[in-house]
Amino acid sequence: METPSLLECLVERGKVGQEDLQRFYPLQRNWGQLKRKLIETQMIPEQELCELMSELLGIPFVRFDQFPKEPLFLNEISVQFMKEHRFLPVQKEGEELTVILHDPLDFYTLDAIQVATGLRVRPLIGVESEIAEALEQLYGAGTTMEKIIEDIDNIPEYRPEDEEDVDHLRDMASEAPVIRLVNLIITKAIDLKASDIHFEPYENHFRIRYRIDGVLHDVEAPPKRLQSAIVSRVKIMAKLNIAERRLPQDGRIMVKVKGKEIDFRVSTVPTIHGESVVLRILDKTSIVLDIERLGFPPDILAEFNQAIQRPHGIILVTGPTGSGKTTTLYCALEKINSPDKKIVTVEDPVEYQLRGVNQIQVKPAIGLSFANSLRSIVRQDPDVILIGEIRDAETADIAIHAALTGHLVFSTLHTNDAASGAVRLIDMGAEPYLVASSVLAFTAQRLVRTLCRDCRQSEARDGRTFYRPRGCRQCGMSGYRGRTVICEFLPMTPEIQELVLRRASAQDIRKKADSLGMKTMLQDGEDKIAAGLTTREEIMRVMNV
Repeated sequence: METPSLLECLVERGKVGQEDLQRFYPLQRNWGQLKRKLIETQMIPEQELCELMSELLGIPFVRFDQFPKEPLFLNEISVQFMKEHRFLPVQKEGEELTVILHDPLDFYTLDAIQVATGLRVRPLIGVESEIAEALEQLYGAGTTMEKIIEDIDNIPEYRPEDEEDVDHLRDMASEAPVIRLVNLIITKAIDLKASDIHFEPYENHFRIRYRIDGVLHDVEAPPKRLQSAIVSRVKIMAKLNIAERRLPQDGRIMVKVKGKEIDFRVSTVPTIHGESVVLRILDKTSIVLDIERLGFPPDILAEFNQAIQRPHGIILVTGPTGSGKTTTLYCALEKINSPDKKIVTVEDPVEYQLRGVNQIQVKPAIGLSFANSLRSIVRQDPDVILIGEIRDAETADIAIHAALTGHLVFSTLHTNDAASGAVRLIDMGAEPYLVASSVLAFTAQRLVRTLCRDCRQSEARDGRTFYRPRGCRQCGMSGYRGRTVICEFLPMTPEIQELVLRRASAQDIRKKADSLGMKTMLQDGEDKIAAGLTTREEIMRVMNV
């Protein structure tokens, strides 16, 4: 069916006179250019023109107050591309992506979005200036970022040799616009409830990403020429050596954002194109130290609570980085903390300060390692000891002997599941009989995103009801909001002890645990899918299966 003529309709309605018909006639088939020309000549208000296009094409028109209030991040499409082509992602539902464009017949942009995302694109019509304003507000802190960058006009294109001039770096990092720019990036991350900010240098561009609910998202980044100034500013804030760019450095920043004190853990590593910097956001007000709210299923929670009330022994929480192990241990300490107990922790770093707990920050550079700290701690007569992570044989040996001499010890291990915990300790050099007699239980866990309660969509399959993400303003159009734990709990029963003493494999221990009725992480995940808390895709993502 032939596309209706916007120009003819405008003539019929008296919006364009016969005398103007000739100059607009060459543009009649290019709605985007015709629309822009009509707006430039102020012949018709843009909103009225969009409403007419909506009527002719049967495509809904969206007013500014109906635009999304949170950004929908698309890893396949950069914010710069959105701004250049003036479209606003609205909702991702199943295999369909809804976007607002000023020209719904801009097939080049629609095809590019479809190819990049692999999704079917559903266009809506919006006022171009309002789309631009929404993009600025939602992605990369808006016009403020552009205005700040315009103010930084005395920094030339990035050259690696410029990083050798320390005084120049310090001067750049101390300029007011650079300070405002870094503050803006940090504030935006906090507004979006990000857990990390990644500053990543590449050959021809500088990339900034936020990790939100465990998933990384690209956000608008400043030009490459500002790379050294931004990195130097962050290093100055963290009290790091800006002259040292060949070795990794670690530091901390404490800032007040919107009345809240927020800690940042800062890590820098050298790459071939400059220093990569990651800021881990530690918002004290956002952590909830309530073990009942972590997401443990009732049966595992009961077993875990029983184990942490024991007078001595080791409880190990396993899982990869970012799986919430430290939060689980903090919750355990909070649960058993009382005036009659002395609790001491050794951490790297101390992520949150706990009331009534003696916390020690390890400093390997001066010889204050986990092992050295633990030797001193045991002489302090503690009841409970938390070791941030067991990384080596020496730390494992001291932890085991502390447990055998009347201390309750909490720690973490980097293993994929609970059954691999004992094998990991033995591989480190711990004697099997010591592991079997000192460890109370292994807990393995992952964090999965939970479906947004405001917009999750139900569907019936095989007589069962499942839920899938849809996207709304409350969840930033992602369909997910917040995270919960999926876990498994393996107590050191006599049957498991026997396998540990025989140096059995993780596979054999897992089989025995299954026969004894252990609920696995995948089974816990299936239960949470059935309860409408998350999706199978999310479970598969975090479990890498």
